[in-house]
Amino acid sequence: MCGIVGYVGINSAAPFLVQGLKKLEYRGYDSVGICEINDELRVHKTKGRIADLEQILAHVDLRGSIGIGHTRWATHGAPSHVNAHPHYDCTQRFAVVHNGIIENYQQLRLELQNEGHVFVSETDTEVIGHLVEQYYQGDLLQAVRQAVSRLAGSYAMVVICVDHPDQLIAVRQDSPLVIGLGEQENYIASDIPALLEYTRTVYVLEDGQMAKVMRDQVEIYDANGQLVEVPVLHVDWSPVQAEKAGYADFMLKEIHEHPKAVRDTLAGRVAKDGSLTLQNEIPQELVKGIKRVEFIACGTAYHAALYGKCLLERFTDLVVYADLASEYRYKPNKADQQTLAVVISQSGETADTLGAMRLAKAAGARILAITNVLGSTLSREADAVLYTHAGPEIAVASTKAYTTQLACLGMLAAYIQAENTGVYERELLAALQLIPEQMEQLIAETETILKQYAEEHLWDAHDTFFLGRGLDYASAMEGQLKLKEISYIHGEALAAGELKHGTLALIEPGVPVVALATQPELVDKTISNLKEVKARGGDIVLLAMEENRDYSDVASELILIPQTHPLLAPLLTAIPMQILAYYAAKTRGCDVDKPRNLAKSVTVE
Repeated sequence: MCGIVGYVGINSAAPFLVQGLKKLEYRGYDSVGICEINDELRVHKTKGRIADLEQILAHVDLRGSIGIGHTRWATHGAPSHVNAHPHYDCTQRFAVVHNGIIENYQQLRLELQNEGHVFVSETDTEVIGHLVEQYYQGDLLQAVRQAVSRLAGSYAMVVICVDHPDQLIAVRQDSPLVIGLGEQENYIASDIPALLEYTRTVYVLEDGQMAKVMRDQVEIYDANGQLVEVPVLHVDWSPVQAEKAGYADFMLKEIHEHPKAVRDTLAGRVAKDGSLTLQNEIPQELVKGIKRVEFIACGTAYHAALYGKCLLERFTDLVVYADLASEYRYKPNKADQQTLAVVISQSGETADTLGAMRLAKAAGARILAITNVLGSTLSREADAVLYTHAGPEIAVASTKAYTTQLACLGMLAAYIQAENTGVYERELLAALQLIPEQMEQLIAETETILKQYAEEHLWDAHDTFFLGRGLDYASAMEGQLKLKEISYIHGEALAAGELKHGTLALIEPGVPVVALATQPELVDKTISNLKEVKARGGDIVLLAMEENRDYSDVASELILIPQTHPLLAPLLTAIPMQILAYYAAKTRGCDVDKPRNLAKSVTVE
């Protein structure tokens, strides 16, 4: 959702605040603002993006060595200058930036108004500044602590006060906040990418913790106000990974990073002969004796969960479910001590996913996290973690995070199979080792073709359909999501056998249809469905294995996937669909990295 940064040190705060917000703009871009202390609190903010703020700052003398910043994804209150953060109190002695939702803000607002406080925005955040003002008696930390005790909901926030030009007060509850450690300067950010240019040594705040951040010291307190020690984490991401590196957009760069990301995911885990080493990350006792597996995720990660479900159902006799995290809490909870809950989230901070994970854990389930972010809430609360090692993913639309999740799920399925049946899926794992090289081949062979198709057929498209059977159906769901979230073309995914139950009525001349036919036992049936589409004028893009070259007469465009183990095909088919979505968005003039109304890490329910 929203992005937060903070700086205190011996240098000007503004350069870090602006650069940090640029790195966090994927979290929200409705409005943006900074506040520095330079004799007084000075707030500069605007509706729009960071580029708009930079135009304002070009005419401002920014010398303060302490400050906070914010890029907003609107929840309470429309995107506007007045609703942009940071927010003041009445006296303009305090300023606050906040990510999350204050659920009881209306009650607090009314109470504070009755006390004489004057509000200027529609946001829930503004009550925080007024509460701090209400409780302040010279000790900023204590005032923030008292204010926070009145809040219900989720939040990460940073507060500064003109009376304390040497400290930032940061608080976390159900929303990520990271403290970066420097020399005579320290930093605060919502996500690690904002810090990489400055430091890779961090503290990750846990729920209920509060930090007093000074230039040469960081004090962290628990919910009871007691000083606590927090482990120092060393991030292995490089600053270059969070740059575009010559690509037009982060999404295109991240598509081209698929091979490296998957190689990094497999490194030290899968050998060339197909042997698997996961015991150091997933204790054997975590998977021994399980009877039930529940995959829990949202969005793209949910499509990965569907893949995991298919594999485990092929490899084992376990009862396997895949649930949308946002729906999990509303169904009867049948998890128990013989249940393994596999919880998937790129950020490890998705609110619905964390909520579902906690329900499963409370019911006795064993928790395995699959995530990309070291120190994330999901990684800390799980019993074990399988990191994807995808590196920073900046574009809102997930690309390499998805394929690395699939790679992890392939390894996990083989591991669970071996631990529960004694059978080792060496053929699949050996084929998995070849996937990065095949990805490189696929990108090189298809990018130009798909770019041309998008420019000719998708620039004015209104509807698209994605078809597949079995694993291909799960892949089709991810393909349609990519297209619609960045190009704003309506997409619908369906199991190909369901085409005749209604959807065929929507097929008319020129309607784009993306079809997947990679599963040998299902290819003929899928081709039969496509002939029905072709007979009605549908414009078919077919993704099929190299051995299926004979199907060129069915499709307007045949995209051949390098021959691999059929169960690994989704790792390859994801790439052409991402490329197609990317160029569809570009030809339609859409902002690829920052699609409207969306943000990368959904930390509100």
